[in-house]
Amino acid sequence: MMDYKEKFEEVKSFKIEEELFKKYWRVLKLARTPTRDEFSKIAIVAAAGILLIGLVGFVIYEIMLVLPK
Repeated sequence: MMDYKEKFEEVKSFKIEEELFKKYWRVLKLARTPTRDEFSKIAIVAAAGILLIGLVGFVIYEIMLVLPK
């Protein structure tokens, strides 16, 4: 049989999850679909970031090939 402390912890954790759900729901209600212009700008910035990270990785790879010799 559950004692009062276990029951209290169970109710307490449920209340925290309910509050978290309400916060997420509020954010989802405010969210909207981006316009075509917003989407294309985000896609361009994301692609530039991926290319930059790839370029940095490639340069490091090439340096590592040359250094051991």
